[in-house]
Amino acid sequence: MQVELSSALIESLLAKAAAAHPRECCGLLLGEGERIKQVVPAPNVHPHPERHFEIDPQALIDAHRAERTGGAKVIGYYHSHPSGPPEPSATDSAMAAHDGRVWAIVGEGRVGWWRDEPDGFEPIDFRNAD
Repeated sequence: MQVELSSALIESLLAKAAAAHPRECCGLLLGEGERIKQVVPAPNVHPHPERHFEIDPQALIDAHRAERTGGAKVIGYYHSHPSGPPEPSATDSAMAAHDGRVWAIVGEGRVGWWRDEPDGFEPIDFRNAD
């Protein structure tokens, strides 16, 4: 399984993580099928954003409403690890919905790609759509 996205979107994820440092950035991955067409930032409303993330619930509601009226589908989510690798943490695993959505995790200057499966996170590949 792999996702497809442009190098510009990967650069956007890296830039959002750098701009948020030392806090975690977060947001939504929108697109169609396995192709990510948009990276939409959302406020991190967690009380401790330097160690955790929580996507603003209103951003999620707005994205799902837009999807129901013909907008891009919510394929998954992204967030950063300001001082860790681009892989799911124990907290990520504990808080995940296990709904099959894609997670992009930015850390150490890289983006890691994961699918949130019922039995836990599985690494996935990405393909450049340029």
